[in-house]
Amino acid sequence: MSAAARFKEADVTRAVRGATKAGMLVGRIEIDPNGKIVILSESVAPPADPNPWDIVIGKV
Repeated sequence: MSAAARFKEADVTRAVRGATKAGMLVGRIEIDPNGKIVILSESVAPPADPNPWDIVIGKV
């Protein structure tokens, strides 16, 4: 017989909703055997044509 799950679907839904509301692009969700939920961001490529002001303000 297997052990009871240490997380519920509502826990995952709440975590993803919070990350999305904070502006995160969710790429992957990992749940370890203890029930810890880890949300990994989706990588986003930089824009094809960078803003010339980025050099002026030191972002590049």
